[in-house]
Amino acid sequence: MFVVAVMVLGIMFAACTNESGENEILEIKFWAMGREGEIVPELLKEFERENPGVRVMVQQVPWTAAHEKLLTAFAGDALPDVAQMGNTWISEFAALQAISSLDEMANTSSVIEEQDYFPGIWATNRIADSLYGLPWYVDTRLLFYRKDVLKAAGIGRPPRDWTEWMQAATAVKEHVGNNNFALFVPVNDFEMQVSLALQQGVPLLREGDRYGNFSSPELVAALDFYLDFFRKGLAPAASESAISNVWDEFARGYFTFYLTGPWNIGEFRRRLPADLQDDWMTAILPGPSGPGASTAGGSSLVVFQHSAHKELAFQLVEFLSRPEIQQQFYALSGNLPPRRASWRGDRLASDPYVAAFREQLERVLPAPKVPEWERIVQELRMVTERAVHEQWTAVETARELDSRIDRILEKRRWMLAREAGAES
Repeated sequence: MFVVAVMVLGIMFAACTNESGENEILEIKFWAMGREGEIVPELLKEFERENPGVRVMVQQVPWTAAHEKLLTAFAGDALPDVAQMGNTWISEFAALQAISSLDEMANTSSVIEEQDYFPGIWATNRIADSLYGLPWYVDTRLLFYRKDVLKAAGIGRPPRDWTEWMQAATAVKEHVGNNNFALFVPVNDFEMQVSLALQQGVPLLREGDRYGNFSSPELVAALDFYLDFFRKGLAPAASESAISNVWDEFARGYFTFYLTGPWNIGEFRRRLPADLQDDWMTAILPGPSGPGASTAGGSSLVVFQHSAHKELAFQLVEFLSRPEIQQQFYALSGNLPPRRASWRGDRLASDPYVAAFREQLERVLPAPKVPEWERIVQELRMVTERAVHEQWTAVETARELDSRIDRILEKRRWMLAREAGAES
């Protein structure tokens, strides 16, 4: 593999000479989103040292503009060679045939080992049995909680299933009184609802992802459990904008449980008072009958179909996928690595706050891999927020949600029917 890579680079560099016979710089364009766009150039210095004559041109793209920019660049044939892409966008750009299948290169790679990746994260990159991206970092949700408040409420350990979670929340609420709550889950978010649904072991969409499946008994039960926290006064019917900030409110005891992601480990360390630093911890998300699944979020690295340098672009992806490079990336960004081997470094292995994330990542599950998923979760957010405020039953909520999802998927059903007719 190494010999082949050297030969490929040699051919590329031979083709990139000017009239005087001197090698020109071969540029690889890489779009990275948000904070990652600031951090990754530091890592790429080593890649450029290993590959003299290659320069990686990084363009930082704000997350708020990333999806639209990628679509605009696709329409204008102006995509880069490599890009960071949110996992839930992979299916959309695969359907557009904008990104390359990586199966052949990944299968012959000496760096990429599928069995080393957390399976739920790897699965987000497989569309119709083809691999279209490689996980770069992972993002999932679990519980941050106040150890001291749980202890004062008579709870000896964090909950491990739904029954224990509701019991613990009830005990905490009784302890903290009328003006405080057990759980804060912003009503304008959708992560908890998706996680609870994924835990039920049934598809969120049915009939080949043609229709919503939230009216199924299992997903109605998930919605009912979610709404119960609000019905019983265990969680405030509020969005994040309705409170000063989550760190101050967590510190003063306004809520004890908070569903959030790994970036808040650093924020809690920086923002919580010194006398509370030993009083908070993280715990795996409870499931219906034991430790439960959570969402398989994060970002992946993709190679675009139009790239004139696919082999070299994939070498860049391989470089960023090395365990030692992923450990450096974690040290710079706090983003959790998608490979088990990358977790063996001292920094991750010795951090008690990330231990629950390591356990949770073995249980993450991908969302439905349809291009319409981003629209669907926004409808899920809006419908469940209405349900909280208008006190809909879980059945009413599921019926409204499925109705909206079915409308979103109408074009998908038409296209699939048309494809089936053409094949017959």
